[in-house]
Amino acid sequence: MRDVFHEELESITADHLKMTSLVRDAIESATTALLTADLQLAEKVIADDLALDSTQHNLDERTINIMARQQPVASDLRRLVSSLRISADLERMGDLAHHIAKLARMRYPNRAVPDEVVDVITEMGMAAQRIVEKMAVVLEFRDLNRALEIDKDDDEMDKLQRKLIGTILGPDWVHSVESAVDMAFASRYFERFSDHAVSIAQRVYYTETGDFVPKS
Repeated sequence: MRDVFHEELESITADHLKMTSLVRDAIESATTALLTADLQLAEKVIADDLALDSTQHNLDERTINIMARQQPVASDLRRLVSSLRISADLERMGDLAHHIAKLARMRYPNRAVPDEVVDVITEMGMAAQRIVEKMAVVLEFRDLNRALEIDKDDDEMDKLQRKLIGTILGPDWVHSVESAVDMAFASRYFERFSDHAVSIAQRVYYTETGDFVPKS
């Protein structure tokens, strides 16, 4: 019975990694769509979000079923409870990529991103991809050192967001209020994407140690 139980736990990790792969593709494609006004790519991100939602629903149902059947204790219970939180964070990360893609679609055929902030949006997209790639390592290998690093990566994303907001609020901004709002939303979506990765890393740390991430 224990062998079956641990196989079920491993299948949960496999689904988390499947969701992570979907999220990584979504944020990469959404960023590209935003920067290049690629309507087809934006529509694909929006449509593919349904697959992520479906995976989350199936995973959560299976996790609850395992909890009911196996009545786990200690570390196994932490892992199952954490699974529900992790899948919710991953689903939300997909939603945020979806929102970025919708910004690109809303402004098509024009590019949503003015020239002045192309570099910072590009950096935010690259930072998001690095974070989600590191998150995949944390989930697959339960790498606690990498889990702690993600919080520092999030600090870099916060700096990029502040840089973008400073630009759109600065005296040299010549674009419309509508464009400024678009970029403020985009920066918020990237920043929240990173925050959910931090939440996942902290949840893995707690699952493996029984302790919360120490304050820096």
